[in-house]
Amino acid sequence: MATITAQLPAAATAAPIASAPLSTDLEASLVALYGRVNPSVVHIFIYDNQQFVLGTGSGFVYDAAGHIVTNNHVVTGATGLEVVFADGQRRVAQVVGADVDSDLAVIKVESLPEGVQPIPLGDSSAVRVGQFAVAIGNPFGEAGSLSLGIVSGLGRSLTSDRIAEGGGRYSLPQVIQTDAAINPGNSGGPLLNIAGEVIGVNSAIRTSTGTNSGVGFSIPVNAVSRVAPALIADGVYHYPYIGVSMRELDLAQQQALGLPQLTGAYVIDVTAGGPADVAGLRAGGLSESAGPLPGGDLITAVNGQPVATPDDLIGYLVFEASVGQTITLTVIRDGQPIEVPLTLGERP
Repeated sequence: MATITAQLPAAATAAPIASAPLSTDLEASLVALYGRVNPSVVHIFIYDNQQFVLGTGSGFVYDAAGHIVTNNHVVTGATGLEVVFADGQRRVAQVVGADVDSDLAVIKVESLPEGVQPIPLGDSSAVRVGQFAVAIGNPFGEAGSLSLGIVSGLGRSLTSDRIAEGGGRYSLPQVIQTDAAINPGNSGGPLLNIAGEVIGVNSAIRTSTGTNSGVGFSIPVNAVSRVAPALIADGVYHYPYIGVSMRELDLAQQQALGLPQLTGAYVIDVTAGGPADVAGLRAGGLSESAGPLPGGDLITAVNGQPVATPDDLIGYLVFEASVGQTITLTVIRDGQPIEVPLTLGERP
């Protein structure tokens, strides 16, 4: 049976919860973590216009104003939302903003139960393979479930549900892979480090059965730190945009293209009138039979930071750049490195 990557179907400014110091007693640390964090993890019920339950998902409290972070795919198509807290209290929620490309959404309740506090956000750039990862959510509707695993991999990517203009899809880089058990209903719940800080938002699993197979994907919390404030303020998030299609090369392609190095992002298409076109980037084109064609620029750095793959450039744009900013791309053109200034547009 073919393996597929599937989003989990819908089946998270006051002082945040204090982070706990690391303990050598893992069991005690997990018990304490759950006691602190679970009250701030919510069970989201999605209703249609006839008040039938379409599914459920998870979320976590983002701030004291009642904003809750979850997945975009959890709330898409919902006519009504109801949030259930760990103590059984219920609140009606409204969608404040959603972003399909990061699969993040923010919903809001009018008030939080007494004592419920925001969960502190960590730094996904500091996450390392092998560290413990804790998922709390509502798999198969089983409220307040905790599972433990490790960070299995970093630098993964998730493809957006949105088809871009001209075809193709955008992707979110720096996604965290974990073997902590996540299943339908965990969508939107937090992935935590052992100190109880959010390091990701559980979004998808790779499976051939529809249930957990030990490969789960979590949106990096640094995306939450950038996207959620914009969703709260404006209802949307504006991504910076270059307007190119890029490929990672293999050794045979490097040799065929006559390039002095393998690493980088090879430009195969430039969007007419886009920022890259204005800046003068060159595309080589793509043949179904021969692969990337000669003549394109190989992007090797952005603002002095090395670009080994297209995901490195996408990651810089998503996590460090802004619309209207002028960046400097280092490219190899005709065998020689040159610098190309480029003013970023807004992703269409």
